[in-house]
Amino acid sequence: MDRAKVRALAEERLDWRFKAVPAAGWGRTVAEYLATGPTLDDLGTPLVTLDAGALEHNLATMAAWCAKAGVGLAPHGKTTMAPALWQRQLDAGALAITLANLPQLHVARAFGLRRIHLANTLLDPAGLRWLAAELAADPELRFASWVDSVRSVELMAEALRGAPAPVAVCVELGAPGARTGCRTPAEAQAVARAVHAAPELRLAGVSGYEGAVAHDATPASLAAVAGYLDAMAELHRLLLAEGLFETEEVWLTAGGSAYFDTVVERLAPLGDHRTTVVLRSGAYLAHDDGFYRGISPLARPGADATPFRSALHGWARVVSRPEPGLALLDGGKRDFSFDEGFPEPQLVRGRGRLAGGRITALNDQHAFLRQAEVRVGEVVRLGLSHPCTVFDRWTLIPVLDSAEAELPRVVDLVRTYF
Repeated sequence: MDRAKVRALAEERLDWRFKAVPAAGWGRTVAEYLATGPTLDDLGTPLVTLDAGALEHNLATMAAWCAKAGVGLAPHGKTTMAPALWQRQLDAGALAITLANLPQLHVARAFGLRRIHLANTLLDPAGLRWLAAELAADPELRFASWVDSVRSVELMAEALRGAPAPVAVCVELGAPGARTGCRTPAEAQAVARAVHAAPELRLAGVSGYEGAVAHDATPASLAAVAGYLDAMAELHRLLLAEGLFETEEVWLTAGGSAYFDTVVERLAPLGDHRTTVVLRSGAYLAHDDGFYRGISPLARPGADATPFRSALHGWARVVSRPEPGLALLDGGKRDFSFDEGFPEPQLVRGRGRLAGGRITALNDQHAFLRQAEVRVGEVVRLGLSHPCTVFDRWTLIPVLDSAEAELPRVVDLVRTYF
């Protein structure tokens, strides 16, 4: 990435556009505001914060795990859409950043990102022409996207006709009833042959997403994931034997943040001097107190690494106690994730851990906290589930030295671009 552009984020001037920043910070740059030594108590509610120690722990834990497993990592940048965090992942050894759509590619290139894996099929003609121009202007740019049909190959080739260089693509294997991707290895093999025949494209690997075939860690789900990955391995062998790969380095890539251990078990043996097995986990960096806490491979019995730690927390103030057993907090759907479970009440600022209590509903701007001993005006810390739907609600996220400290200090502000 262009480090100068990442560093320049510290010079952005704060104002009313950033809902995490109090009025006292308006008019200052990020660097100037941090120099004032703000603390959590200087910030308003509702609020989402990151924990510096947990971020560093998760970053180092995943990098070490991948190194030990002998696989690469191209973390999914869509989770955070935060170039400063992408830079940290690259500095920790990531091979590339994975993205999901054209607007995200625009952000990446604005910050000079040069190794991009698009876990999607790019068919927009204007977007493909823009990509071709980017590749022509920057010889160091390495890019690959996905294809899952002969028709998508034809459309890409048509849009790229006359481009100075071919675009690398991976053929995507899916599964019946799941998301995108060819439904059988034989179908994917036909798509790979179409790529091989198109001078505008070159076949760079096999891709897939095992998280589309399961959503928990039951034996049946783990078996379904293993079977899907075995089909990916079969496809890779077929294409390799037929000589269809056209790049010096071939990627065999899968792996979200839920089943990356099974990906390594099933695919890592195929890595060699030409084939690199690459995980695309993204949520591991922030982790959570919900879905990923319950399904992460490092939280399962017998895991060979320290579990990830949740770096994400919500903070909301009690604004009403309208009836016994019910408190209303000033944060809701516009502030916190809720697609993989409601926020988890954890502690009350100044009083410690919260005994009991649960969030039973969220409105746009309110959370319904029941059966908790809290008073109007108190601030409750909330554990959040599914980081992918937290970051997109906040354009600037304060980073605390420790969310467990008596008075957490704000040590950074992370800028997101959604």
